[in-house]
Amino acid sequence: MTDEAYAPILEGPGASDYERYLRTDELLSLQKNPEEMADRDELLFQVVHQSSELWLKLGAFELEEATAATAEGRITDAVRCLRRTNLALAYVTDQLEMLDHMAPWEYHQVRLALGHGSGFDSPGWNRMREEMTALGRAFDDAVQARGLTLVELYRSGRDHDDLYQLAEQLAELDGRVAVWRYRHLVTVHRAIGGGAVGTQGTPVEMLERLIRHRAFPRLWHVRDELTRLADEAAGG
Repeated sequence: MTDEAYAPILEGPGASDYERYLRTDELLSLQKNPEEMADRDELLFQVVHQSSELWLKLGAFELEEATAATAEGRITDAVRCLRRTNLALAYVTDQLEMLDHMAPWEYHQVRLALGHGSGFDSPGWNRMREEMTALGRAFDDAVQARGLTLVELYRSGRDHDDLYQLAEQLAELDGRVAVWRYRHLVTVHRAIGGGAVGTQGTPVEMLERLIRHRAFPRLWHVRDELTRLADEAAGG
């Protein structure tokens, strides 16, 4: 086979179809050039956060599909989508480790270039939160449509396994968000300390309070109810 046989056939810039399909010319130009960097670690900082936004975009996309599937009674499809969201959030959490390779003083040099930039403005995470709220409502509707309470769902065995699996994936998502927030808090402590104030005037201690927040609190309260019922049964 000649080189011509594998010549690009897709439109767009790039020397190969791989580059054209993934639009690598655009993608790799989204980070500052060395001469523009406030510090050499600014590339590390941008790559971590830009890739996080991509994973969060995928996570929100899958959440939106999970909501539609749940509303249409396609619970197994919703579970499949939600597993993808959970894995995307795991990737976002794991790559925070890269930020720990920035020395605190180097972080402060990068911080000067952020302006008022803050993780609270993350479009990926803000969309994720919106989609989580919508999915929570769709899940509640699905449980009611089966004529169940959450306690009954959790005690139903395999009779409603698809809905149970969805409930557990929602709890998994809540747990992964908490882990992500805690991992981020540790990174912030290493970078600027625990008593500092963020770029938008938000104290670091606020991040600590957010760790305890749950998007689906009823899925956690039902554990207390199940434990109470189990204790009553054992005592009776």
